[in-house]
Amino acid sequence: MALSYSAEFANLPEVTLEEIGWNQEFEKEFEPYRKQGWIPARLVEETKINFRAWLETGEELEVVTGGKVWHEADCDADLPAVGDWVAVEVQGEDDEHIIRAQLSRVTTFSRKKPGNSSEEQVIAANVDVVVVVTDAVADFNVRRLERYLILIGKSGARGVLLVNKADLVTEAEMAALVAEVKEIDPQVEVHGASAVEGTGLEVLKNYLTPGTTLALVGSSGVGKSTLVNQLLDREDLLTGEVNEVTGKGRHTTSWRELVLLPSGGMLIDNPGIREVQMWTDEATLRESFFDIEELTLQCRFADCKHERDAGCAIVSAVESGELDPARYESFLNLEIEIAELKRRQKKRQMATERWAKRDRKIKARNWEDRVELDKEERGDW
Repeated sequence: MALSYSAEFANLPEVTLEEIGWNQEFEKEFEPYRKQGWIPARLVEETKINFRAWLETGEELEVVTGGKVWHEADCDADLPAVGDWVAVEVQGEDDEHIIRAQLSRVTTFSRKKPGNSSEEQVIAANVDVVVVVTDAVADFNVRRLERYLILIGKSGARGVLLVNKADLVTEAEMAALVAEVKEIDPQVEVHGASAVEGTGLEVLKNYLTPGTTLALVGSSGVGKSTLVNQLLDREDLLTGEVNEVTGKGRHTTSWRELVLLPSGGMLIDNPGIREVQMWTDEATLRESFFDIEELTLQCRFADCKHERDAGCAIVSAVESGELDPARYESFLNLEIEIAELKRRQKKRQMATERWAKRDRKIKARNWEDRVELDKEERGDW
């Protein structure tokens, strides 16, 4: 397959690996693969059968996952994803180019797969900044934003909240929304914006420096695709009509793609997320709800159930208005959700171990039968 140039690179000068996120740590990890003649590449789009990958100088290849990479992955989340750096063996024009190895991820922004699954779904790999886009009207939900911020905290990326459609509310109303978010995470950076007026564009540009990867996430219809179009100065991403009652877009981004921006930096635009399912642990949860964790240390008894126990600091804080009952309820719900996830993971692990044990027994039995058959054929009786 001949090399071709991506549309994103068409009007850009020669692009270096560093400009698409390469660094000294990746270079050091890649040394053994370079000796084998493989080349570094970053995955920018995934289809049902292959990936599109960027190489140095802006060249682009379609690549497939090699068998060794498949077999070494313990689960789907360990397989290559958009944003990953990989080692590619470039073949002839008529042959497939193969991903021979995958480099370690610096950050991984994930959620639990929707439904009853106990598996991780990687939304974006090796991102530096995750921008959650919501709006100031129909989509704004502090409990859902709370979930996003917990996932970002787990990922290792920098978290930013962009409240779009700020032109539809007053300054006082916007200030109240920002205050709500700051109550759940004082460290998160919150910006009001209007995609229609173009103010969100300047906010995002401040985070998009050369070599930086930014991921946009949020519900459908909040203006993500409009922001992407403005950043790219193009209109080829689909933006749909918005229902006046629900405030939801009718047709927006339906794929995940990493795009190099003309002004520098990279952007991963994601499909609208309907369910923000938890993929985290108890430690991250308690760090996110640090205020509740501090209150539990003030309870009179160490084994306080935080219900009707005497001297319970949680109950006292709720009754006095110091702790928002909705936030405490959210903490309890997330605690239950994470415990259920752990239960399902343990159940799945036990089932996997049982199947593996059964397979080993079958292989051992087949081997014994084969040995006996060989003896019989040789007349060793």
